[in-house]
Amino acid sequence: MAKSTLSRFKNFDAYAKTLDDFRVKTSTGAAVTLVSAFIILILLMGEFFDYRSVHIESSLIVDSGRKEKMAIEFDISFPKIPCYILTLDVMDVAGEHQSDITHSVYKVQLAPDGTEIRREKTPNLGSSGPEVTKEEDKACGQCGGATPPESGCCNTCEDVREAYVRQGWSFNHPENIEQCVREGYVEKMKEQANQGCRMHGQLTVNKVAGNFHIAPGRSFQRGNQHVHDVEQYMENGLDFSHHIKHLSFGELVPNVHNPLDNLEVHEAKGLFMFQYYIKVVGTRHHYLGKYPVNTNQYSVTQFNRDVMPEANNPFRQIRGLPGVFFNFDISPMMVIQKEERKSFTSFLTGVCAIVGGVFTVASILDSALWRAERTLKRKMELGKAL
Repeated sequence: MAKSTLSRFKNFDAYAKTLDDFRVKTSTGAAVTLVSAFIILILLMGEFFDYRSVHIESSLIVDSGRKEKMAIEFDISFPKIPCYILTLDVMDVAGEHQSDITHSVYKVQLAPDGTEIRREKTPNLGSSGPEVTKEEDKACGQCGGATPPESGCCNTCEDVREAYVRQGWSFNHPENIEQCVREGYVEKMKEQANQGCRMHGQLTVNKVAGNFHIAPGRSFQRGNQHVHDVEQYMENGLDFSHHIKHLSFGELVPNVHNPLDNLEVHEAKGLFMFQYYIKVVGTRHHYLGKYPVNTNQYSVTQFNRDVMPEANNPFRQIRGLPGVFFNFDISPMMVIQKEERKSFTSFLTGVCAIVGGVFTVASILDSALWRAERTLKRKMELGKAL
């Protein structure tokens, strides 16, 4: 009974063996076996490396985090414009304006050869003048006809300048202002005339369309318009040559390319408006074994134009604001980039497919060679071979 059961069980064997006496080994079969083994080894190594490597899968979803804030990291150098001339402003379509930003923004004075001279967080030509005497400290300085601040006095050159900005006046003749003369404002302007400026830091903006720009002169609101005091620069112009060392939106992550990094613009003497139109796309990176990282990628289009007044313009009005403008727009979509690695079962499936597939093809090739060899031998025996 046990023997008959074992006999029945043997009927399930799908790999019936032939007797050794009926097996024929040939040199071509050995060659095919060695070649197929080498191919299997190469393919298995590739499959193993593919199993151990990390793949990035990308997908696209609707960005639901539009109410969040967005950080902008920047590092821009102006080799031919002093720091006291440049002002950084931010505005967006939500109506938020940040004028003359000084927090989290640094200005570094550059010598004509590009070396750094001094780093300041809130550079101020009128802040380091000579000490004020007790009599001058008691006196209430006049604001040059402008509306005084809440204190009612303009005791420093910067106080007068701020009063002019609030009034919407141009600050063109500091040599006629007592506070500026006392603090040596004009002498400091001449001292910095051949210097450059490096501006770097971080801005926090709403995640809506807007722009931030670096332009000459202090900014102020005149009605519903954003205006800069640029009248004093219209005659000779400025050289807005610049080097964008770095510009990114959001957290820095490896292997993300920022198109504006290391961009240089030369020979920009005059009154030029450099505009960079940036399309920002939210990106979420899912790393293996780490928390997701939210950042942004962007593409950029550049447009430049000369805003110098035309010679036949009797009013000498400039045709725009000179400076460097970064106009950014936020995409409603978000890119999801997820790191993935093959599972072990997928690796085993690939191994089985490689071994089985190569052996099957090799056996077909060996059978074809064996038949061809036998046919050729038979013809040679009959004298029919060419």
